[in-house]
Amino acid sequence: MRSVGTVLALVILATVVATFARRWRMPAPSLLVVAGLAVALLPGTPRIEISPQIIALVVLPPLLYASAEDMPWRELRAVWKPVGILAIGLVLASAAAVGAIAAWVTPLSWQMAFVLGAVLASTDPVAVTALGRRLALPPRVQVLVQAESLFNDATSLVLVRVAAGIAVASAAANWGAAGGQFLLLAGGGTVIGAVVAGVVALIRRRTEEPVLETVIALVTPYAAYLLAEAAHTSGVTSCVVAGVVLGGRGDRLTNARIRLQLHAVYGTVVFLLESVVFSLIGLALPAQVRALAHGDRAWPLYALAVAATLVVVRLLWLAPLSAVVQRRGGISRLNWRVPMVLTWAGTRGVMPLAAALSIPEATRSGTPLAGRPLVLVLTTSVVVVTLVVQGFTLAPVVRRSGIALEPAHTEREEIEARTHLAHAGLARLEELAELEAVPDVVLDRLRRGLNARLDDAHDRLAEADGSGGGGRSGGTAAESADLVYRQLRRDLIAVETAELQRLYDVHRISETTRRRLQRSLDLEDARLTDV
Repeated sequence: MRSVGTVLALVILATVVATFARRWRMPAPSLLVVAGLAVALLPGTPRIEISPQIIALVVLPPLLYASAEDMPWRELRAVWKPVGILAIGLVLASAAAVGAIAAWVTPLSWQMAFVLGAVLASTDPVAVTALGRRLALPPRVQVLVQAESLFNDATSLVLVRVAAGIAVASAAANWGAAGGQFLLLAGGGTVIGAVVAGVVALIRRRTEEPVLETVIALVTPYAAYLLAEAAHTSGVTSCVVAGVVLGGRGDRLTNARIRLQLHAVYGTVVFLLESVVFSLIGLALPAQVRALAHGDRAWPLYALAVAATLVVVRLLWLAPLSAVVQRRGGISRLNWRVPMVLTWAGTRGVMPLAAALSIPEATRSGTPLAGRPLVLVLTTSVVVVTLVVQGFTLAPVVRRSGIALEPAHTEREEIEARTHLAHAGLARLEELAELEAVPDVVLDRLRRGLNARLDDAHDRLAEADGSGGGGRSGGTAAESADLVYRQLRRDLIAVETAELQRLYDVHRISETTRRRLQRSLDLEDARLTDV
């Protein structure tokens, strides 16, 4: 990019479009790509070239880490077998199919066709997570799609390195070395990510300084990524593992105020990076097309053929896998809706683009690598097609499939959970009343607040504000009573937090409900602390 002004203009464009996407309830990645394309086609728009170093070192680590942090341990343990099958088997099948189709219908050599297949073989965690936020998918389906996109990158990156090595050196594939490279990348990245997560957890347990905690949280994905890359392993895998480990323990590492601050800061960072990177995809395509040779002008047809191949191979792979899983689960009548939704949710995005940009520009003899411009155009255009076509239609596909969770189901689950939390708080109050260590006026105030929450839950009214009612009057006695009230209310919040975790552990609530209610408790805890 030419100047700081261009970067600022891009940030403003991305922020405006993403804001309207949220207001219009449209998929932000899809709308951002379309906006980027539209701006790139305007006369006078400067040429945008995406730097692979910026994508790999600046953009990817925090986005991958944020996606991994949202991964619930419970559902991940339940789907790890199909995730493993998809992360390896489907990636290999997709790479082979795309390579064959590309060698057949495009002017690419078989070596560069294999490179294209390897680049596009994996789904993208950034796009999948961004699109999945708008959908009310069942927890295991959502986790399956998201986990597959996070863990299939190691397989795809190994294939890209092998394929690029073949294209650059014009040598035969050494699949034995490729298998060892995969173990080094995935295994080494896993170890380094786990170690980084362990060190960060130890540090965060020993500090309650908000600024320091925020800096640590922002540095963690970069540390995991750079350390793994320096050790010649997978920075992507390291970043994902660190995010999954720390995400599952995040509520136990810090207090409510710091959790709220981290949520706000990371939400802002992810919003800006996602907005900019999806805009860049649309902005970069016209310039890449202009760099093509005249013999490659049929690239739109090539891109559609490759995109269709990815969808068909994914459906053919997922349908029998889903049938096996359903039969083992005791379901006699097979449901086609789940594989259809899983197929349509498998979008491409930032990761394939970063992989394509990493392809060497020249062979070992120093001559330009033939076919690289076409590979870049096909990669970017397939990413655009999947983000626009599948992105805009994914929500209707989910609705028509009938597998989405109804709003009434989510609301009922949250109301029941709030009822359990209020009962846990009341039980703790009765224990305190028996000890006679708390003034009756404070007990009555706390009891009224919890009973009000129960009434609101039973009547399906709006969420209680958690203030517990009762204003403060002047005087030392009133201030003392109010101080005791705040201390006891924070103790009750700790009891409710433990009850919330118990409900999650016994599968009474989903991860989404747990996070929502935990945030509500954190907000109340922070208000009581600030008073």
